[in-house]
Amino acid sequence: MRFLQRHSLLIGVGLLFGLIQGCGGAPPPVRPNLPPSESDLVLLTSAALCDRKADLSKKLPQTSLSVRSWGSGQEVVYPGTHSPSHGDESYFFDEDGLLVGAVFSFPSGLDLQPYSVLRRTLSLLKPSLEFYLNAAQLATKANMDSSAIFETGDEKTTVAYLVTGDRDRPMLLMATFTIDPYARLFSPYRREFLDRTRRGSAGQGGQKSDSQGNEDKEPFASLQQFARGQAAQLAYCQEKNYDIAADAYQKAITSGFTNKVWLAEAHHRLGVSWEAKGQLEKAKSEMLQSLAIRTNTPEVLNNLGTVEQKLGHKAVALSLFEKAVVLRPNYAMARYNLAEAFEAANPKRAITEYETFLALVEGIPEEEGRIARVNERLKMLKKP
Repeated sequence: MRFLQRHSLLIGVGLLFGLIQGCGGAPPPVRPNLPPSESDLVLLTSAALCDRKADLSKKLPQTSLSVRSWGSGQEVVYPGTHSPSHGDESYFFDEDGLLVGAVFSFPSGLDLQPYSVLRRTLSLLKPSLEFYLNAAQLATKANMDSSAIFETGDEKTTVAYLVTGDRDRPMLLMATFTIDPYARLFSPYRREFLDRTRRGSAGQGGQKSDSQGNEDKEPFASLQQFARGQAAQLAYCQEKNYDIAADAYQKAITSGFTNKVWLAEAHHRLGVSWEAKGQLEKAKSEMLQSLAIRTNTPEVLNNLGTVEQKLGHKAVALSLFEKAVVLRPNYAMARYNLAEAFEAANPKRAITEYETFLALVEGIPEEEGRIARVNERLKMLKKP
C-alpha cells in the first residue's frame, strides 16, 4: 500500500493557529470531541507545559543535562541514556523561561505492544499525515517504512505522535507536546525533528534530510515571537500579559514575515495589545497598518471600531462595525458592538442587531454573561 501525504500537519497561514479573535483576546477555542491523549509511557512526567525552567532544573540531574539555544529561547536536552523514558528528551523554553514544548525521540523505534493505553489512544485517531520514512537505526532494520503522524490534545495543548510500522506492531519514533500557539513549530514533520530519527544514519543508506520534512517559509524568529505573543495575550500559561504580548509582536514584525497575512495579523494583534494597555492611538495606528496590508478583514474592522469608540469617534466606530457585519453577517461580536452603537440614535436597529446576536450565540456557554446583558437591554429598549 502506498502512503501519500494527505494533509499538511503544519497549519495553513490563513488560519494563523485559529487565533484571530475579538478585541481583548478570547479564551483559547475548545476542540470538540477530541479523543483521549492518555499514554502509559513515561512521557512528560519530569515537567508540565508552562513550568518554569528553574522548576525543571530541580527535578532533573544537572550533570545529565545540556543546554543549547532555540531561537530567542533555550532547549534543555536530557539524553536517552539517562532519561526514565529511555528516549532523548528535549524541553523547549521561551525567552521568559516558560516551557512551551517538549520532544521525545526514539531513533531505534519504541515497540508499543506493551503500552495498551497509548495504542488505544492512537486507534481513536485518524492520521494527520502519512508518508514513507527512512530511519536507518530502526530496530526492525527496515530501510524504509510507512509512517504516520497522529494528533490529539485538549483545549490548550497539542500532542503529536510519529509512528511507523504496521498497525499490528506500531513503533513510536517521536512524541511532541506543546501549547497550541507553538503547535506549528513542534510538528514531528519539521525537518529538524525528523533528522533526530536518523541519528547516526550517515553512510547507511538512509534518506537525505533535505528530501523529506517541511520547514516554514516564514522566518523562525517571527513565528516564535508570534506564538509567544499569542500565548501571553490569550493566557495559555498564566494570566494575560499584554506587556509580553506587545514586546513579542513587535519583535515578530521586526524579524519580518514574507506572507502578508502573517504580517497583517501581527500588526492587528499588536494593536489589540496596545488597546488593552490603554494606548489607544498606538492601537489605532497598528490596526490601520494591518488594514493597509490586508484590507476588509472583519476582525480588524471590528476591533478598530472598538478603539475608535473609546477615542470618542462614535460615527467612525459605527461605520466600522457595519462594514464588519456586511463582510461577515454571522460575526456575533460585531453584531453586539453594532447594536450598542445604535442604541441612542436608532433603537429599532439596535433591537434587530441584539436579536441577531442572540440567534448567533444560542447555546454557547462562553456567551452566557453577554446574553444576559443583551436580554436586559432588549427589555429596556422594548418598553413602550
